[in-house]
Amino acid sequence: MPTVTVRPAAESDIPFILAMIKELAAYEKEPDAVHSTVDSLRQNLFGRGFGRGPVAEALVGEIDGAPQGVAVFFMNFSTWSGAPGLYLEDLYVRVDARRSGLGRALLSELAKIASSRGCKRMEWAVLDWNTPAQEFYKTLGAFEMSGWHVWRMVGDSITALASQRK
Repeated sequence: MPTVTVRPAAESDIPFILAMIKELAAYEKEPDAVHSTVDSLRQNLFGRGFGRGPVAEALVGEIDGAPQGVAVFFMNFSTWSGAPGLYLEDLYVRVDARRSGLGRALLSELAKIASSRGCKRMEWAVLDWNTPAQEFYKTLGAFEMSGWHVWRMVGDSITALASQRK
């Protein structure tokens, strides 16, 4: 049996994390959508530069000591529950490492973090066509939110809205 371990990411893991983000984007059929860089990950995961601290965290999953997966997450807040939550931005396990228990181990560690921080919920988005991921999440007790749709604003729309006055 392979040895599965999960640990907090270190700055030295940034190239691996970036590689995992790119592999995930390719898997999700958007290989050209990644604009993250080593520098942007260093800033946002470890608070290096730009005068602010980290805004996200990451876990690295290993099989027999070799990194094979990653989970990138951040804290949010629910006004309805009056408690923090944990938002899983990305979870990716390399194809050859799937069914090793690594995905479950990463999510289990996230649940421990959420529990220790008083979170009332963990949330993430799953593409509608990714039925293998959906089925996996169901085995863990997760469920799809009905009636909700994710909305997004990017780039010029943000700039235009930010420049508007009352």
